[in-house]
Amino acid sequence: MSELSAADWQSILLSLKVGAWSVVVSLPIAFGLAYVLARVDFVLKPVVTALVLLPLVLPPVVTGYLLLLTFGRNGPVGLWLYDWFGVTVAFRWTGAVIAAAVMGLPLMVTGMRLSLESVDRRIEMAARTLGASPWRAFWTVTLPLSLPGIVGGSVLSFARSVGEFGATITFVSNIPGETRTLPIAIYSLLQSPTGDSAALKLSLIAIGLSIGAIIVAELLHRRLPKATGRDDA
Repeated sequence: MSELSAADWQSILLSLKVGAWSVVVSLPIAFGLAYVLARVDFVLKPVVTALVLLPLVLPPVVTGYLLLLTFGRNGPVGLWLYDWFGVTVAFRWTGAVIAAAVMGLPLMVTGMRLSLESVDRRIEMAARTLGASPWRAFWTVTLPLSLPGIVGGSVLSFARSVGEFGATITFVSNIPGETRTLPIAIYSLLQSPTGDSAALKLSLIAIGLSIGAIIVAELLHRRLPKATGRDDA
């Protein structure tokens, strides 16, 4: 197979950029949701859980369409962003970040929630008994002990974001150099009679990135508990 073209590299780098920013954007939101779902009991908890997990079961095209209705130029959020800040996210790479963040959020929240639920509350109580304030106990006990889930969920969310297609193309379309991420580039090449070879190259790269992310998540999951003092035995 021939070398990658400039357009191919552009799509790869854009996907990595979108994936990284989607993790940055969704990380505080995901942790807040995970903490509430893991530690707080309230009547609407099943509803909130269902809404968080909805992107996993909803057709990605529907998710993208809802994002377009919300963040489009005439949508409630999109109109507010444009009127107050002159910002438009639809049909731009920033919109791809939003789509990727939404699609990766369930994986991130699930990993963080499971990790928070596994933290021994007695250790937190011991820290409080020794004089630690609630915030100090959180930063010195809860957060370090839940770190494996935070990192693992973030890595898996990044991998999901890099591979995102349906919601992205529906929300921000297929614009070379702006929104044509790796999956969209593969789709575009498959529409061409001579694009099979290039599509295969990009598909192998996508597979490699996905496998690499999964391996990284697994390695971190194995190593981080030792660093935080947890014992899996």
